Amino acid sequence: MATSSTSLAFTVRRCEPELVAPAKPTPLEQKLVSDIDDQASLRFQIPLIQFYRNNPSMKGKEPAKVIKEALAQALVFYYPFSGRLKEVANGKLMVDCTGEGVLFIEAKADVTLEQLSDALQPPFPCFDELLYDVPGSEGILNCPLLLIQVTQLKCGGFVLAIRLNHVFSDGPGVHQFMSAVAEMARGLVTPSIPPVWERHLLDAPDPPRVTCTHHEYDEVLESGIMNTPPLDNLVQRSFFFGPSEVSVLRRLIPPHLRQCTKFELLTACLWRCRTIAINPDPVEEVRMLCLNNMRSKFRPPLPSGYYGNAFVYPAAITTAKKLCQNPLGYAVELVKQAKAMATEEYVKSVASLMVIKSKRLNFPAVAGTYLISDVTKNGFPDVDFGWGKAVFGGPAKGIGAISFFISAKDKKGEVGTLVPICLPAPAMERFAMELDKMLNGQPTECKWGGRPNFISSAM
Repeated sequence: MATSSTSLAFTVRRCEPELVAPAKPTPLEQKLVSDIDDQASLRFQIPLIQFYRNNPSMKGKEPAKVIKEALAQALVFYYPFSGRLKEVANGKLMVDCTGEGVLFIEAKADVTLEQLSDALQPPFPCFDELLYDVPGSEGILNCPLLLIQVTQLKCGGFVLAIRLNHVFSDGPGVHQFMSAVAEMARGLVTPSIPPVWERHLLDAPDPPRVTCTHHEYDEVLESGIMNTPPLDNLVQRSFFFGPSEVSVLRRLIPPHLRQCTKFELLTACLWRCRTIAINPDPVEEVRMLCLNNMRSKFRPPLPSGYYGNAFVYPAAITTAKKLCQNPLGYAVELVKQAKAMATEEYVKSVASLMVIKSKRLNFPAVAGTYLISDVTKNGFPDVDFGWGKAVFGGPAKGIGAISFFISAKDKKGEVGTLVPICLPAPAMERFAMELDKMLNGQPTECKWGGRPNFISSAM
């Protein structure tokens, strides 16, 4: 089901950005990141946002001041966050633990949470005001690893917005850090989960050995026969999948696949609808990159306090024509196969590939590549600074070819999965139309002829 945010406008008054350093002296040292951290595809910033209600029991306490003080305390334990990324020999990245601190902005907005209630989903109104892009701070190297803005609302609630350098950490990692900040804000003196660096655990073996096929890093060029428009002039829109939508989609796949996970089902559905929407050439290869958190898949599992990037994203690959003309079960099977590739050996193989190719590899920067990250189990809404759980918590938007599965409620209070999508406006309209047809059980006319049969399996 498509959802839309209001065009509500409001004013935000910001204090000058400042650096928050650890509350006590911390080691001045250099730490190498892992070969999984150190890949070109992670050299970007990821925005997160949390909305909190007023809590009468916290009367007299200002959220920004409470969080700022707790942040300084948490940085004593997570002191690498207060350092800077630098490049050393052979392009390898390391963290220079300088103790300089993370960027922090205190702000106030002339709006209430109730006024924002219809807009608590991506895209957020005035988002650039809720997470101000401090000039000169957005670089991957030699810049703060975190930017945090706390905006107090007229009602006493507040908005916490975060920008994370993705090279340094992933979703579970930054959630772990923010949970530690929240614990400090609630009076704890040490984090309940001690942080673990140990980035060498996700390094390539010596010598590096690529033992798996990695289509997610294929060096693909837009072919001369590609019809797909460039993915610029993008618009944002969110789509909500509650129990009824998931039930409809399950009925569109054959019985032997109906025990698939919700991730597999929704990913297959979105991949298919998006491919129809961008209209590639029928023989063009399209890729669905399925992000897998690998923390529990190592033997033994990674330490519970590990906060580096610990995921891989094996690719499901087929042609646009096969994906769009085959039934939905075809895409589900491809997604299941891609997920099954994610093993400890696969992680070491990716790390080896990064070392051999000198970190230059990125996932294919073509329209036919799509990546989905499921953050529904990361626990962002559960981060409690003393005001209670967040009304909404998670990624602030889709980022180009990357979408997120976010745990959220619709206007009826029904819990489901919210998915922000990023596409050119004409493609977005086609995407919404294709999704609506699928949810209503209506086969669609593919541009290349033929009518897809949603029910019978094609594999």
